[in-house]
Amino acid sequence: MIDGARLKQRIADLAPAFEERLAALCGIPSVSMDPGRRAEMAACAKLGAELLREAGASVDTIDTGGFPMVVGRFFQDASFPTVTVYNHLDVQPADGEGWHTPPFKLTRDARGGGGPARWFARGSTDDKGPALTALYGARLAIENGVRANIQFLWELEEEIGSPHFAAGLSAAVAGDAAAGRAPLATDSVVVSDTIWIAAGQPSISYGLRGLMGFTVALETGAKDVHSGTTGGLARNPIGELAALVAECYDARTGKVKIPGFYADVRKLSAAERKAFARARFSRKRFAAAHELGSLRPIRDDVAGLVALTAAPTFEVHGLVGGYSGPGIKTIVPHRAELKLSTRLVPDQKPAKVFNLIKRFIKSRLPDAEVTHQASLAPYLAPMDGPTNDAAAAAARATFGKEPAFVREGGSIGAVLTMRKTLNAPVTFLGLSLPEHGYHAINENFDWGQASGGMELFCRYFGEIASAGRGTPRRG
Repeated sequence: MIDGARLKQRIADLAPAFEERLAALCGIPSVSMDPGRRAEMAACAKLGAELLREAGASVDTIDTGGFPMVVGRFFQDASFPTVTVYNHLDVQPADGEGWHTPPFKLTRDARGGGGPARWFARGSTDDKGPALTALYGARLAIENGVRANIQFLWELEEEIGSPHFAAGLSAAVAGDAAAGRAPLATDSVVVSDTIWIAAGQPSISYGLRGLMGFTVALETGAKDVHSGTTGGLARNPIGELAALVAECYDARTGKVKIPGFYADVRKLSAAERKAFARARFSRKRFAAAHELGSLRPIRDDVAGLVALTAAPTFEVHGLVGGYSGPGIKTIVPHRAELKLSTRLVPDQKPAKVFNLIKRFIKSRLPDAEVTHQASLAPYLAPMDGPTNDAAAAAARATFGKEPAFVREGGSIGAVLTMRKTLNAPVTFLGLSLPEHGYHAINENFDWGQASGGMELFCRYFGEIASAGRGTPRRG
């Protein structure tokens, strides 16, 4: 039995050490998509291994063929259930204006107000802060005599789609007798890389949207030409691609117009609709957290949450071409390119959706070049079951509230790989808040979420231990 008062005091005592280690992690610009950051990626993997060893774990660094994967194990007894925690240590770039503090130097919020400490840095909430929080939760669980084996998988390629994760995980599962590395196996997986619906309302995700990214290029000549001598007869690829976007979807509502796009979308069950209603999602709070001046005309808050997490999307990320300097240069451009993606939900298949969209585009613009860029399938798990029941019990004991079971609007490439390769159920215990700024400027994390997260994970491991071998293994 975990003594709640003693646990909270122990967590409070850990605050300085947690901040020091988070500062060290966030001080490394582990931007996986930047080819010039290979040294920093190696340094981040090395520090991750050191933090795991410092906490008492045995550590292996796995060669994936890309950036390494760090595996830490707190193995106590073969008869105990084993739970594996996944996080990633790579981060988004921090380019652009608007950062109030240096993005790769952890800065404590000094504005006061009596609230918990808040730290600003790239990676603080996505995903170094939650990774460190889960590690501290494991330490606390072991200190409290929890009878579970706890493993950590720390990836360094999530922000670029996890291209080598499957190879690294397969190598970990195979083990290496010559190197003294035991095969990796687990009864369950918990991922801490998701976002709560709102501050004060713990959320447990049970599904992820998929992703299919593609480009559409249109070339109508060999060079840009003068609009005064060619305008009126020359085709304008920017204008034609803009018209194409309007044919694909209604930008005001988000409704996709492509025939058959919604054909395979699985409808929400009555239980899911009830769970979404209990989540207390607020469009007003959501807009404020993301600094959005206005939203699409969704009829109510529940419908807004469905649109955000459980409905497919069609998004325009960029239209490149023509003149973009100061003033106006009176040309007709010869080439333009659209950068697009769709977020997909069960039971939409990325390849089928791409072929559907490509056929539609070619029927409108036969000379356009439609190129598939990347795909991830959607993921959906049952809302109930031993691991989600354990997560809900841990959340109630920690925060004194019934957690909201919701879906996540984003995608995590490693989840499908772990579900298939480890053949174990995957549960989501994210700690980030909308206002923490995933992928945005002034990304931040706070002690309230960190301290609550440590207790949450400690209690979760305790719940898993209590379930014992009753927790599903190998599916």
